[in-house]
Amino acid sequence: MNETALVNNYLVVGALLFGIGLVGFLSRRNMIVMFLSAEMMLQGVSLSLVAWGRFHNDFGGEMLVIFMIAVAACEAAIALVLILTLHQRRGSLDVALWHQLREDDLPPCLDREPPEPPAEPPKKWPSLAPAGRDPGIPPEQTNYRSQV
Repeated sequence: MNETALVNNYLVVGALLFGIGLVGFLSRRNMIVMFLSAEMMLQGVSLSLVAWGRFHNDFGGEMLVIFMIAVAACEAAIALVLILTLHQRRGSLDVALWHQLREDDLPPCLDREPPEPPAEPPKKWPSLAPAGRDPGIPPEQTNYRSQV
């Protein structure tokens, strides 16, 4: 098989990976799926760079892919922090909930209304017995300890 056909095959697979990732990124609203789609686009570009590096008999493409993997690892850490923060604050991973972080003079662009955040039940804090009152422990528990 000649080198041109091999490069074409690699470039087609890389373009397919990039295209599937782009469609997934633009059509989904879940933060985790969007993050995975962005990673898929990055892998498509990496595959294309390695193919061009092999075709030209140069290690420039492979070196750039190694740098891209390092950047992707940093991106994964930052994306994980953003995903966890959004889930902690809103209880959902819907991207529409990020619209509240816009600047004040920009109108929100909503394709549909964001879901209502779940109602939090009132927190029941632990309380101590009032001072000066006997908590009412039965004498069997204080005089006899079965676990000793």
